[in-house]
Amino acid sequence: MSDREQEARRERLAKLRAAGIEPYPARVGPRTPIAELRRLHDAKDVERLAAEASRAAIAGRVRARRSFGKLLFLTLVEDGAALQVSARKGETDPETFAFLGDVDVGDFIRVEGTLWRTQKGELTLGANGAQLLAKALRPLPEKWHGLADVEARYRQRHLDLLANERTREIALLRSRTLRALRAFLDARGFLEVETPVLQPLYGGAAARPFTTHHQLFDQPLYLRISDELYLKRLVIGGLDRVYEIGHNFRNEGISHKHSPEFTMLECYQAYADYTNMMELVQALLCATAQEVLGSLSVPYGTGAIELGGVWRRVTMRDALHEATGVDILEATDLASLRRALAAAGIEPGEAPTWAQLVDEVFSAKVEPGLVQPTFVTHHPTELSPLAKRAPEDPRLVERFELFVAGMELANAFSELNDPDDQRARFEEQRRLAAAGDAEAHPLDEDFLAALEQGMPPTGGLGVGVDRFVRVLADAPNLREVILFPHLRPEKS
Repeated sequence: MSDREQEARRERLAKLRAAGIEPYPARVGPRTPIAELRRLHDAKDVERLAAEASRAAIAGRVRARRSFGKLLFLTLVEDGAALQVSARKGETDPETFAFLGDVDVGDFIRVEGTLWRTQKGELTLGANGAQLLAKALRPLPEKWHGLADVEARYRQRHLDLLANERTREIALLRSRTLRALRAFLDARGFLEVETPVLQPLYGGAAARPFTTHHQLFDQPLYLRISDELYLKRLVIGGLDRVYEIGHNFRNEGISHKHSPEFTMLECYQAYADYTNMMELVQALLCATAQEVLGSLSVPYGTGAIELGGVWRRVTMRDALHEATGVDILEATDLASLRRALAAAGIEPGEAPTWAQLVDEVFSAKVEPGLVQPTFVTHHPTELSPLAKRAPEDPRLVERFELFVAGMELANAFSELNDPDDQRARFEEQRRLAAAGDAEAHPLDEDFLAALEQGMPPTGGLGVGVDRFVRVLADAPNLREVILFPHLRPEKS
């Protein structure tokens, strides 16, 4: 924006005030929403509009203006719906014509008039009265183009929404997705609850937390990395079906599928196990896609994600063996797993524990190829300190991760409800933390005390909402589906 353009707008602002016109009035007169007006009159032809001479008042932002000397056309937009406004010198009230002639693109105005249709068939409101609602002192962008503007789009999302219809579509799709997720769970008898975001002890996931401080109590606090342990407390307390959709925070990197602040849906169901959660999450995601997109075939990249039908199930052991030729249940310690991977021609990296190495190899060699919905089950116990051991093999747990489009969309357990086993797992996590694992789970005595009161067999499920929306929107990264994503500081 040039300094001269901004000066010109401020000059017009001063002119309005000098004429006694309030450029930011507190009230808006009666109006009909533009979308409603179009619904009522779009199908009417020239003759019918002329015969009815329907009067109306609308309000919106001026998105375009064209002047042909004695004839003005403005386009007003309100909540995504647009309508053309016209004014003709000699027919329009002189004061209104002069006012509309000075309106800038970006201003908000209210216009009264009579509906008519142009020779090209455009529904138009012929103005005979107008009011300024808010003066814009900076111009709107004409358009965004090319990769050079991607960062600016995220930093100035308000302009991105105005200039990029695709951004608006994704925002609406996200809202519809959240509404559909809630409606599905509500219909199944789940109770929506809220748990603390500021926690005296973080837990429920393997992640590094953000730390803050409560001044009055001189108390360290953490932004939650998960709401799992609080939701389980509610199940212990007799709320048999609970869910929460909220923000979690993990002090980690940023990528096309990671954000330090993200939206998670977590739900817990008493008297259920991980197989019940498989059925639940498939029904949940399919019902949501059907509601939002009207189809279970979701366009993605050059193909489609097929949510209909039977979703593949494979154990983590088998998936890794298929991809690498290595059997993790034969190479059961760090040294032997490193040797097996090296023999298979795979660089084992620097993971400090056997479990972390398994996770890293899976992420690199298996996850990118899981495009169609796939349940990966039976994770090693060391990777899952909150999940119940598999009765057939205590080295594994009753857990699944759901992968779609090469990324994890959901994670679920048969929840560990044996307090002694849970304590032993926490103790092992504490040893890992002492050895330098910044993502190890802390020992939570309050949760253990609650667990000792007795928790019924319970299935738990977490769904990454941002990632699911990314799939439904066919978006290249999470920043496209988060309205205000976290970004690197701007260079000064």
